[in-house]
Formats: sequence, C-alpha cells, structure tokens
Amino acid sequence: MAIRTERAVAGVAEVVLDVPPVNALPSSAFRELARVVRAVGDDPDTRVLVLRSGVPRGFAAGVDVREMTEGGARAVVEVTRACAHAYAAVDECAAPVVAAVHGFCLATGVGLVGGADVVVAADDATFGLPEVDAGGLGTVTQLARLVPEKKARWLAYSGRRVGAADVARWGGVDAVVPRDDLLTTTRDVAATLAAKSPLVLRRARASLHAIDPVDARRSFRREMGLVFELNLTPAPDEARAAFAGGKP
Repeated sequence: MAIRTERAVAGVAEVVLDVPPVNALPSSAFRELARVVRAVGDDPDTRVLVLRSGVPRGFAAGVDVREMTEGGARAVVEVTRACAHAYAAVDECAAPVVAAVHGFCLATGVGLVGGADVVVAADDATFGLPEVDAGGLGTVTQLARLVPEKKARWLAYSGRRVGAADVARWGGVDAVVPRDDLLTTTRDVAATLAAKSPLVLRRARASLHAIDPVDARRSFRREMGLVFELNLTPAPDEARAAFAGGKP
C-alpha cells in the first residue's frame, strides 16, 4: 500500500509514505496522500498528525520521473496537480503536523515537509531540490519555509543538498537526533502536543495558517504554471532522460 495510517500513540495518527525503493510517488499516490491527510486530520480522534516514511533509504525522492517522461504534457499537468493537492492537504490540515525525516528529503519531500508545523530529522537527513537538474521547477515555496531566502535560491539553482544540522541552525528543523531515535523522538514531540486541549490546538493551527504571509497554495500553483510553460520546450525531456538514470 502506497499510503498507510498507523496509530501508536493516543491521539496521534501516523501517515506513512511507503512506495519502495525511494518514495518517488506517482500522481495516484499523491492524490491518495491528499485524501488520507484530509480525512485523518478531520477525524476528531486525531489531535496530531505525524508524516513519515516507511522506506529505509529516505523520506521522499520526488515524483515518478518516468510518469512525466512517458506521459508527455498531459502527465505533467496530472502530476503537478496531484502534488498541489498533497501539499495543500498537509499545509491546510486541521490538526498540527509533525514530520519525521531521515535520509534524503528531495523535491516533493521538501514540499510535504515544508507544510508541517514541526520537523524532527535524523542526523543522516539531507534536503534539496533537484528540479533544475531534472528539467523542472517548483517547490521553492515550501523550501523557503525551511531555509533562508538566499539559501533557497542557491539550492534551487544548484540542486545541492544541505544537511539536517544546517537546516536546524537556520530554524527549519526543530531537532536533529540519531537515526535510531527518530521515531521515538517524533512520537514524544507528537505526544506533547496531543496532551493539549484539542480544540485550542486546532484553533491555534488555524490561526497560524491564517496569518501566514505567503499563500502557499497560490504560490505553488504559479510555480507549476511556469513548469508547464517550460515543458512546451524540448529542454525538460532531455534533462529528464538524463536524470532518470541517476540515483537519489
């Protein structure tokens, strides 16, 4: 199952990304993720939602590049719409969201984590946007919630990755822990929040979303419009063909 839900702590729902080997999600999985996050977040028994990976190698590697390569312009639209729905579901979730990140957190991984309220990272976690190298654009809206503006620009242009310790130093990650302690620490953080009044906690989440200076849904959709324009040229197909043979 690509997306599953587990409950190990009272009041905490864990939404798990499980698309081996690297959580490169097809559009169908993004749509399912959006549906699950909204349903779980709207469940009154959910006080906190944890978003994590069930894949040992990392949190998420991005979209399924093959879907975009083989499907042409229609697939580009389908994938970008599905990503937009998933990002918005996390960003607009009624319950606070805690993200647990290990290994690589790339492209759509950054997009999902950028919408979380609290990020706990393993000491092996790295964050990056390989979009330009893969003939794409986007997700800088969410990256800018994790790193300073000039770092976001550098990472977007260069495709370089940055470690969890640096992102924590810039304020985008709340805690960096040994890989073996990631799940326990994340559940402790979630339990701390779940002990609060659920009504007050949800209203706090709504109020923080309401005062966000950036409309993430609108901003990302503008990015995706530029992605479609770019895909009217041959450059993305050439870049994706080269990138598809690489590894995260």
